[in-house]
Amino acid sequence: MKKIAVISMGVKLDNEKGYSRFRYIGDFLSDAGYQVDLITTTFQHWEKAQRKLDEIKKEDYKFNLKFIYEPGYKKNIDLRRIHSHRIAAKNLTKLLEQEGDYDLIYCEIPPNDVALAAAEYAKKKGIPFVPDVNDLWPEAMHMVLDIPVISNILFYPLQRDAEKVYSLVSGIIGTSDEYRDRPLKNQMLHVPKKTVYVGNEITEFDAGVKEYSSEIEKKEGEFWISYAGTIGTSYDIKTMVLAGKELLNRGKDQMKIKILGGGPLKEELETLAKEQDCTNVEFVGYAPYPKMAAYLAKSDILVNSFVKKAPQSIVTKIGDYLAAGRPMINTCMSPEFREKVEKDGFGINIMPEDVTILADAIEKLYEDNAGREEMGRKARKIAEEQFDRPESYKKIIELIEELTGDE
Repeated sequence: MKKIAVISMGVKLDNEKGYSRFRYIGDFLSDAGYQVDLITTTFQHWEKAQRKLDEIKKEDYKFNLKFIYEPGYKKNIDLRRIHSHRIAAKNLTKLLEQEGDYDLIYCEIPPNDVALAAAEYAKKKGIPFVPDVNDLWPEAMHMVLDIPVISNILFYPLQRDAEKVYSLVSGIIGTSDEYRDRPLKNQMLHVPKKTVYVGNEITEFDAGVKEYSSEIEKKEGEFWISYAGTIGTSYDIKTMVLAGKELLNRGKDQMKIKILGGGPLKEELETLAKEQDCTNVEFVGYAPYPKMAAYLAKSDILVNSFVKKAPQSIVTKIGDYLAAGRPMINTCMSPEFREKVEKDGFGINIMPEDVTILADAIEKLYEDNAGREEMGRKARKIAEEQFDRPESYKKIIELIEELTGDE
């Protein structure tokens, strides 16, 4: 039986907040007959707190769970986070040296220095190393701090570590074509690479809709425009709030803006909504996954809302948006995703950070019942064909088989 280390600093375990991609990969590879060690940190990124390891040890998992100590941090963009990851990387090296005898290492990137520790260990042992590229550092950091020359100097260690990691890959999994291709941008390597969207389990999504739909009250005649996800720097929630005000000014009282999720800008934007008297804007807060699914399915339009400079490509929430079978208004400027929206026909692209353009797009879709239904049907079809994990994650096993000689 081949033994694989799956490494992720941000995995969601039982009863935790966060993203479930790496938990699913751990289960998926275990079900496929691999012996899996899921290696993660003592610090829970989404809760910004140390995990209760004694409680976790009572839980039942298909894979072995291994923890590396990480001191933690309070903010996503923070010098303490850099320090915390550095310690995690050192502790990862120690753990790998102790546990050893892996046939392949599969590791999330970022954090870059943690991935580098994994890549260098794989090189030392002569085993394949596969990064799962689901964000780009330092590109994403420039969103928050973009000062000519200074930012480049400050983020140089991230850039250096990224290129070192990319020089050591045996194969690549990316959560979009852009992320899949980024490691080879400056590397003269010929390695297998595949795109595996973050995706979701459609049966789990549908079960959530069924369970919570009756709890979510939607008054007759209301038209919901919803966003679900982080309320932070990359996401253009301010324009959604102000578009709500614009729709009120146009006499469209039935149009309700629903914002699901939490994040560093939530309080500031709630204050803005109150100051502007946006009575049609509701900050729902964090909703557990099944309830979020029901909210998305109850909505009439979903907004993939990003600021102009956001470096994101095809993000986690897209699978859920598509599974809801609702039309999408997309403001993300990723050429790859904008082309997908157009080609697959599940929504419309608009320019970000423009209140009038967003309000106009909402009104136009509101008046086009047939168009909304057609986009919704196409969205659900794409979700089932390209984002449903039980099918799409088979590509990860194909890559591992290719690299470990299990074909």
